[in-house]
Amino acid sequence: MSEWKVQKTYDEINARIKAGEAVVVTAEEMVGIVREHGAEEAARRVDVVTTGTFSPMCSSGAFINFGHSQPTIKASKVWLNDVPAYAGLAAVDVYIGAAELAEDDPLNKVFPGEFRYGGGHVLEDLVAGKKIHLKALAYGTDCYPNKGIEKDVTLQDLPYALLVNPRNCYQNYNCAVNLSNKTIYTYMGTLRPDGKNANYCSAGELSPLLNDPYYKTIGIGTRIFLGGGIGYVGWHGTQHNPGALRLENGTPSRPAGTLMVFGDMKQMSNRWLKGISMQGYGSTLAVGIGIPIPILNEDMARYTGVSDADLVTPVVDYSYDYSHGVKRNYGEVTYAQLKSGHIEVNGKDVPTAPLSSFVRAREIALILKGWIEKGDFLIEKPVQTLPDK
Repeated sequence: MSEWKVQKTYDEINARIKAGEAVVVTAEEMVGIVREHGAEEAARRVDVVTTGTFSPMCSSGAFINFGHSQPTIKASKVWLNDVPAYAGLAAVDVYIGAAELAEDDPLNKVFPGEFRYGGGHVLEDLVAGKKIHLKALAYGTDCYPNKGIEKDVTLQDLPYALLVNPRNCYQNYNCAVNLSNKTIYTYMGTLRPDGKNANYCSAGELSPLLNDPYYKTIGIGTRIFLGGGIGYVGWHGTQHNPGALRLENGTPSRPAGTLMVFGDMKQMSNRWLKGISMQGYGSTLAVGIGIPIPILNEDMARYTGVSDADLVTPVVDYSYDYSHGVKRNYGEVTYAQLKSGHIEVNGKDVPTAPLSSFVRAREIALILKGWIEKGDFLIEKPVQTLPDK
């Protein structure tokens, strides 16, 4: 006999979506439903839960084919708006990373650097429809004699532009503080001395992987909201760490799983792909991601019913411990505490600030909910779920 009293299949849920009968709620709404009715009844009532996150995600970028010139070229060095792209792929194929910086950027020579323009900004400008200046150099061959081209291109001019992000959508992340006596500049933002502020980066109860902690429905081929268009999960992301310490509800209390995602940039919007300048650190890209979670049984209802009060993260010192690989923290805090605007660290009241936008995460979850309710978005059963060990 099955261990579940409620069982649904992907086909059954998709049939309900096509018929306009599916009950779709956001992860934020699911919290109240599970609290009021319990996981079993919630599983009977709800078919799909939508999630969302919008935050800086450094391990992002795009494969671009910029089309053959006349005469043809085999590019060895390429720049997009003076930001280097990796050309060691093929004649006119390149990859540009979100963290790559313009060649004339002074970096941290004048500290803290401003990092005003990088790969993340190029990607934002492309999906915004702006013209990008392309420069390519080559050494010349018999079949590719051209040794250089320069031209302005838009996203629509490009034969191919695929966003491929090797590590997005972190399943939980540290709360960062600075316990030294000087201000420091990190990928978690500016941290004031003596623990005077605390920064965190997760949408909490709306965050995709916190609503499917053991990756029961998320894996290779999962269809997602990505950058305003439709994308897919291609693999588990780099630094995927499913063995992280977990609470009784299954959610990790440390940084854990990650996703590799991809999607057609020509579907995307600059509202959901934003170039970010991190003072003293570098350039990155804020990415909007939403993942639908089918409620196949009461376990999935229970997982998606977690609230900010049920989710914890460690407080980590970024002035020494993080940079020196010291495995130490200064307690755990819930996302409810973080979102209240204040936590306690070493007996002191510390103001908190998010790098992740909860407002945008909610908007993504609502957009995805609307797509599904209209029958425009079906739930894709993964070919293989993510590694959970």
